[in-house]
Amino acid sequence: MEKIRIAILLGTTRTGRRSENAAKLVKQVGDGIAEVEIKYVDPLEFSFPLDGNNPETQDAKYTEITRWADAFFIVTPEYNHGYPGTLKRMLDTEYKNYFYKPTAIAGVSIGMFGGARCIEALLPVLRELHLTPTDTDVNFAKITTIFDDSGKLLDDSYTKRVENSYRELIWLSRNMKNLRSDNSK
Repeated sequence: MEKIRIAILLGTTRTGRRSENAAKLVKQVGDGIAEVEIKYVDPLEFSFPLDGNNPETQDAKYTEITRWADAFFIVTPEYNHGYPGTLKRMLDTEYKNYFYKPTAIAGVSIGMFGGARCIEALLPVLRELHLTPTDTDVNFAKITTIFDDSGKLLDDSYTKRVENSYRELIWLSRNMKNLRSDNSK
């Protein structure tokens, strides 16, 4: 069976970003699933100098990843009840490569809601880009209690939560990939 190709998008370039620990856990769990192939996207490794979806706003390496991916797993911190501008700029640079591709979301916050408000704010953007959000979000609440300062996971229940999110993402990816290939004939 062909592997499902998933791009994990870390949503921030902020110094000291704790959401990077959550993104690395999402990658680690994905790497352990035989039926998927993972690419980790750290926005620090790309250039998104301008807003919009024009050739001059695109990063060729990111464009290739969005073309390659069957699905996305976004890991984003919550900043002031929203998502980071970095994530919005990254998402906005592409359009046609997102059509009908499933997207799981993990929200991260130092508070008790685990990024729920940024996930809620992100949903209309994903829908406008023709991405298909899954229902099994992962909320990394009180992120400072989930990982230690070195990034070591302190609460193993999050591994199961990420696995559950992958289960839906993989199922939806398989079905939508078949539909996309049927419609391209």
